Amino acid sequence: MEAHTDARWVTLYVKRWLAAPLQLPDGSLLERDRGTPQGSSVSPVLANLFLHYTFDAWLAREFPAVVFERYADDAVVHCTTEYQARRVLAALHERMTQVGLELHADKTKIAYCKDSNRRGAFEHTSFTFLGYTFQPRAARRKDGVQYTRFLPAASKDALKKMNAVVRSWRLDHRVNSTEADLARMINPVVRGWMAYYGAFQRSVLTPLLYRINTYLLRWIRKKYKKLRGWRKALDAMRAAAARQPRYFAHWIWVKPAVR
Repeated sequence: MEAHTDARWVTLYVKRWLAAPLQLPDGSLLERDRGTPQGSSVSPVLANLFLHYTFDAWLAREFPAVVFERYADDAVVHCTTEYQARRVLAALHERMTQVGLELHADKTKIAYCKDSNRRGAFEHTSFTFLGYTFQPRAARRKDGVQYTRFLPAASKDALKKMNAVVRSWRLDHRVNSTEADLARMINPVVRGWMAYYGAFQRSVLTPLLYRINTYLLRWIRKKYKKLRGWRKALDAMRAAAARQPRYFAHWIWVKPAVR
């Protein structure tokens, strides 16, 4: 009885959200007949509920042997054969049409997970999901033998965004800031990148982390007159890292040096 009552209240709450008028800048109200207020916290919740029933539950019911992952409106569906993949894709197109949606033409594709065991030719051999690009990558077994695995690593778009953030910090121009100021600003962000994108193929992050070191070296040279020389600045930063190797989060992976 309690579950039924809770569901009834949730349904009523959702209906009120959908029917709530929009308040304009002048204070007047505009009646709406569809959608939710732009930027409202309930919008992603409703979208997730909608996709749970129209995608998750439907796919589990119609193709119980198929494994899939979904985050918001992005999903990866795992198939064992090309025939199965095309069958599922055709059914998904039909399902989305039934519920008034449409699959993104550029992002929806069948990708072949090519590796040392799967050596066939296919149009697409990579895909990007949640900031990771999955594609064939060189790997090494415990006995030292090299082979190819289908592995994830930070995508080019993700790396581009991270590099843009690093540039926006303008570290070498913050001469009025202290080392502690810089650490407090960048460490939470860099730790997040390392924790998320460093879970797989963390070497992809190495150039980005070296770039942070380069900015820090420029900062040292501008802030301290006696360390204007490149070599003196680098020696000073290495000495600081030796004393406090975790002062800057990325020093755990990349020692003070430049590339």
